[in-house]
Amino acid sequence: MKTVIRIGTRGNTLALYQAELVKAQILKDFSLLSVEIVKIKTSGDMIRRGKTLLFEAKRNYTREIEEALLRSEIDLAVHSANDLASHLPEGLKIGAVLEREDPRDCLVSKDKKKLAELPAGACIGASTLRRERQLLKRNPGFIVKELHGNVETRVRKIASGEYDAIVLSYAGLKRLSLLNYITEIFPEKSFYPAPGQGTIAVQSRVGDTGVGEILGAIHHLPSGQRLECERAFLMGLGGECQMPCGISTVIQGNRISATGALFATEGHESVEAEYEGASNRAAEVGQTLARLILDKGGRSILDQIRKWAVTKKPRAGGTG
Repeated sequence: MKTVIRIGTRGNTLALYQAELVKAQILKDFSLLSVEIVKIKTSGDMIRRGKTLLFEAKRNYTREIEEALLRSEIDLAVHSANDLASHLPEGLKIGAVLEREDPRDCLVSKDKKKLAELPAGACIGASTLRRERQLLKRNPGFIVKELHGNVETRVRKIASGEYDAIVLSYAGLKRLSLLNYITEIFPEKSFYPAPGQGTIAVQSRVGDTGVGEILGAIHHLPSGQRLECERAFLMGLGGECQMPCGISTVIQGNRISATGALFATEGHESVEAEYEGASNRAAEVGQTLARLILDKGGRSILDQIRKWAVTKKPRAGGTG
């Protein structure tokens, strides 16, 4: 086993918190190890506003970290799971998943107004197309604007009056001790989370036996199965992190149930489906759910999304 473990991560507050959490998990079982955290600036950190189109947004927040991992400059990489591309670079894998945090989205608003209390014309910030489409489905009169910056910056934009409300990940706010800003938490099946939202994934090199025992000790099996199902669902739709789709998964005993949706980029059309199967075949459950959605009308929505992506302005994406 290695005596020194170097963990690669982005340098923002949330990313460093997640890396420290992984470090603490490792040291709990391997107290004699030396664990170092290496901050790496990614392309996404250097893009002030969205520069990539919907299907070109792969690996913006992971590329440089993954390249450092492939060069053996670091031993592990810590990511928000919903930042990972559907297809990982050759030679890399998700080696461990920490116990999942609450995956739901939530609202932060001026005067603590809930979403239903916001009038038509209210300006709401959303960093993903998935959130935008679900907001407009709730109220077509909302003005949804792109939202940029780290979690703390986004929250400050409410106080500055730039937005009437913003939608963020509950997990990100909790990890940064910002729960007091939350106005409303959305139920998963009425406001679908992104695949992998709330999950911390630890990436490693394929065949690196030196970290195998360590990753096995910190891996949370049910969270890993849920992530496997959700990533298979996203891959089945042919999408990346900006695909306007969402999924909710639940494990009970040895069964996993999944409910998902794909949203059109124009109008309020969406297709939803659910499927259940054995938790040790989680990827098959996710793939089947994607096929059900495509067969129920999702293929025409997917064609619309691809045409839209070529002509519309880029979005920022990213965690939070």
